[in-house]
Amino acid sequence: MSITRRTILSTGLAAGATLVGARLAQAQGQPGAPAAPPAPAPAPAPRALTSGRAVAGARYTPVVVPNGATLPFELKDGVKVFHLVAEPIVHQVAPGLEIEAWGYNGRTPGPLIEAVEGDRVRIYVTNKLPEATTTHWHGIFLPAGMDGVAGLTQRAIPPGRTFKYELTLGKSGTFMYHPHFDEMTQIALGMVGMIVVHPKKPPAEKRRVRDYSLMAHEWKIPNGARRPDPLAMSDFNQLVFNGAAFPATEPLVAEVGDLVRIRIGNLGPMDHHPIHLHGYAFEVVYTDGGPVPKAARWPETTVLVPVGSVRVVELVADAPGDWAMHCHMTHHVMNQMGHDAPNLIGADTRGLDAKIGRLVPGYMTMGASGMGEMSEMKMDQPRNSISMVGGPGPFGGIDMGGMFTLLKVRDKLEEGVDPGWYQHPAGTVAEEASAEDLARDGIAG
Repeated sequence: MSITRRTILSTGLAAGATLVGARLAQAQGQPGAPAAPPAPAPAPAPRALTSGRAVAGARYTPVVVPNGATLPFELKDGVKVFHLVAEPIVHQVAPGLEIEAWGYNGRTPGPLIEAVEGDRVRIYVTNKLPEATTTHWHGIFLPAGMDGVAGLTQRAIPPGRTFKYELTLGKSGTFMYHPHFDEMTQIALGMVGMIVVHPKKPPAEKRRVRDYSLMAHEWKIPNGARRPDPLAMSDFNQLVFNGAAFPATEPLVAEVGDLVRIRIGNLGPMDHHPIHLHGYAFEVVYTDGGPVPKAARWPETTVLVPVGSVRVVELVADAPGDWAMHCHMTHHVMNQMGHDAPNLIGADTRGLDAKIGRLVPGYMTMGASGMGEMSEMKMDQPRNSISMVGGPGPFGGIDMGGMFTLLKVRDKLEEGVDPGWYQHPAGTVAEEASAEDLARDGIAG
């Protein structure tokens, strides 16, 4: 294998062969020695969840927005008045990664807009961007002149101006909002949001409802950069739910017996997402087009959420535990993964560290036997980067990131508080088999 400066630089931080500082080599002991298994993490202290709360004047059980917020309104002469502000923002994806994005009202995704079927709403949109914009109400039936397509249904909103949208919400459901001017840039930088229109006559529910909203999104953020690349068409390296990547994603919580409703939106820019929930089957009950008739539903554990679509799933919480929920595209559950590194799986790298170490002191080759150990290591990398960073779990590191969160089901919850890690009943956790187990079942150890 010919080693050049270009070869060394091409390896990247987030994959394959990784440059690691001398202190990491010391912490790992002799080169090539296996790392000691991580000690189980203690249960985290209960923390308040920052999800959306009830809105004054609401006649419904509000939707919860993990890591997000709900847009307030004022009632003026029977009209619900909202105000959206399109603007550049500084946004934290997870601790260690802060980006300069575009969004609404200081966040990405923008705040959830909630109303009731039949409501008359007036939505002011103020443009604080450096270019024009509009707002399209994705999936909502309305007069053509309120549809928000620049040049077709309205003039674009110039910087510094405020436009007014007024419409009656004629159908209930889950919808989205986004620009229809320079969509490639504005959506890519984070200008997306969700809308929930509750039915005028809520269905009679036999169970308490836990109602959640999740917006999937993706960015290409080079290591050390603060600005996502709006020109990216592939190689997105940071995936999020509601603008947050694991380990920063807030969990969804429920008590045993609750009906859990999860509204998942995807405005892209490019990838569909197969969202998988562990421990449960669910049914798709709504799309952004409307309700799915009961006769047309079937059980699933994974739902594909295409770009430009909403999928609403429901399940009954009947199995306590901490259950993973994530996109099942494996590169979508890593933080700032890289795709330009050479494939070293199975490569014979004996002697390579010494040779490269003459040029890069402290170099350690990684990736020849897999990538799982990287999330446990504190790698030297550019500031404002979280390449391959996972999070602590009750049994060691969780080596996933990105579009990954948890559904935490408990017999009893303290409302508004993360319950911490699930305490498994004795004898219900997979563990190393004993010699007696192997002998009993005739398994060669």
